[in-house]
Amino acid sequence: MRRRRGATLRHWPALLMGLAALLGVAALAHGQETAGAAEAPRVIVSHALAQFAEPHYPADFTHFDYADPAAPRGGLLRIGWPGGFDTVNPLPLAGEEVRSHLLMLDPLMWQSQDELSVYYPLIAAQVEYPDDYSYVIFHLDPAARWQDGEPITADDVVWTFHMIEAHGRPFLRAQYSQVTGVEMLDEHRVRFDVSTRGTARPLQRLAELQPMPRHWWEEEGAGRDITRAWVDPMLGSGPYRLTQVRRGLRLRYERVEDYWADDLPVRVGQFNFDAIEYAYYRDRNIQFEAFRAGEADFRHEYTSRLWATGYDMPQVAAGLIRREEVPVHNYRGLQGYFFNTRLPMFADRRVRQALGLLYPFEFVNHRFMYDSYQRMDSYFAGADDWRASGLPEGRELELLEPFRDQVWPQVFEEVYTTPVNGERGVTRENYRLAIAMLAEAGWVVRDGVMVNAESGAPMEFEILLATSSLEPHTLAYTDALQQIGIHATVRTAETTEYTRRYQDRDFDLVSFAYTFFPPPGSELASYFGSAAADVAGSANIMGIADPAADAMIEAAIHAETLEEIEAATHALDRLLVWGYYAVPHWYKTTAWIAYWNRFGRPDIDPPYDFAYPNTIHFQPTWWIDPVLDAEVSAAR
Repeated sequence: MRRRRGATLRHWPALLMGLAALLGVAALAHGQETAGAAEAPRVIVSHALAQFAEPHYPADFTHFDYADPAAPRGGLLRIGWPGGFDTVNPLPLAGEEVRSHLLMLDPLMWQSQDELSVYYPLIAAQVEYPDDYSYVIFHLDPAARWQDGEPITADDVVWTFHMIEAHGRPFLRAQYSQVTGVEMLDEHRVRFDVSTRGTARPLQRLAELQPMPRHWWEEEGAGRDITRAWVDPMLGSGPYRLTQVRRGLRLRYERVEDYWADDLPVRVGQFNFDAIEYAYYRDRNIQFEAFRAGEADFRHEYTSRLWATGYDMPQVAAGLIRREEVPVHNYRGLQGYFFNTRLPMFADRRVRQALGLLYPFEFVNHRFMYDSYQRMDSYFAGADDWRASGLPEGRELELLEPFRDQVWPQVFEEVYTTPVNGERGVTRENYRLAIAMLAEAGWVVRDGVMVNAESGAPMEFEILLATSSLEPHTLAYTDALQQIGIHATVRTAETTEYTRRYQDRDFDLVSFAYTFFPPPGSELASYFGSAAADVAGSANIMGIADPAADAMIEAAIHAETLEEIEAATHALDRLLVWGYYAVPHWYKTTAWIAYWNRFGRPDIDPPYDFAYPNTIHFQPTWWIDPVLDAEVSAAR
């Protein structure tokens, strides 16, 4: 890239593009920078958005290393999906949304699967930002089009952002909580200002923004309302057009033949199927049987019993169905039974800690999960960069020190470990400790029933599940609780009821799981921040309201280096685990996948988010192999 020298930039928003040649740009490894006055930040113009490493792919790259540009196209991909859905509109809080909307709605930029949080051009052909990351200007590709041929403009981006601000799901709004202003500079440029300095995470969240077609939603007489649930095909910008919707049951996407981004490097060799269908199943066992019968082509297996015993079938023996255990870097947060700490019973940390002692994980893992899992002991399980370890020291200790008198002493003095029970169940020692803790909290056993010492009310609560597959694991827990007189019931709700209840905080304990996006940033405020604790529909399911945790979240959001983020998340993790806000479940470091052997695939598998990218739930670099497909079709 040619180097340029030039004058000082003083009035950037209106003049930057017209004066770029005069203001000077010194080439960076992944873009360009404009040198201003000593006190002014450098302005970087680049094809990629990254912070902690140089982008692997240069401006003239042609395709991702893990994609095959010669991949053939054609065929139908069918995927079974658990649960149901209430809306294909991803914006408002209107029940359960579909998870596959990225097939039809392109984001501004696309994240690669072989780097940590690096974004490349899609709708936005270029990005411009200062080295303090205080704003970002997205330069939209003039060729970007909606599926009806209308151009995607900066007005669509600004309008979508305002719709999110006013009507978006709480978690979606939280993603953009650092944005202080948005401005359409011209038809193809939009600028966002942010409150943070020194971190690119808010800018990268904006890169993930999926513009919606304003002209389609506001078409006169069409009766469309973007602020409400929508269960009909809708206009998009992505590689697939949504063509069929059967609410809660089925979706069909068909590849857009004249897709505007087909030749962009982030799309070459990807999305090779002519059509993709998702069938939804309320019962996971029925979903599995549908896969066995050939009604679905690809499956993520989450049930260890099925992985261990369910694939003993002729199709596997004949090589028609293949199974793989794939090492993954799919970042996960905590999975477990989350306490509703808004309820008086669970507002007491001693009660939460005592109930955590009584989960018979070792028995559950051996009896129901074939010893396939590890116990979770962190809110960043399997992610050594972000989880706490040892005792706090260095920068982490500095962050925690101002709160020494406000947090539990164990935060500074002990290394957290999850309780250990035996393969036969809860140990006597853990029962003894739990009874003692509950007594301190005002609960005693009378006539074999755990009751409140003052009111005499029994300790009773419900555990809310979204799937029957967790019932054996949970009934083992309720049996253990019953041994000391605690009456816990299990309620397995269908998807819409489950979603409504956890969004409305209508639960005692709920089985839930967090994810996070490396490196952790603004999503932490929605998960664990005090401001989100009482916001219906926010991701702060447990109702955590802790000033010390808030401070660690702010430190992570505003961190300027990976080391600073690590220190903040280590400290946050430590506060959360010692708060006993959940009874942790389990995790593993591989993905189990099964598929009918009709696919071709590149020689390279991406290390990040394999077979999960952007919640599409399959690896988009695969394709239908005609020879293999013919063999499978003849046999099933």
